[in-house]
Amino acid sequence: MISNSEMIRIRRQMQRRIRDVVAERRRARLEQPVAEAADEVAAAAEACPAGACGTTG
Repeated sequence: MISNSEMIRIRRQMQRRIRDVVAERRRARLEQPVAEAADEVAAAAEACPAGACGTTG
């Protein structure tokens, strides 16, 4: 039989692990659009060199 204090310790450990996973997934989700936007800008720059598409860059 698990004691009350042992059960509390296990529950807190599980909550901590869940919180860590959620935070990791949130960080990955927030970083992903930035990387995709940078890729799109790079692709646009390659497809349209400076001055060729009406820009003066």
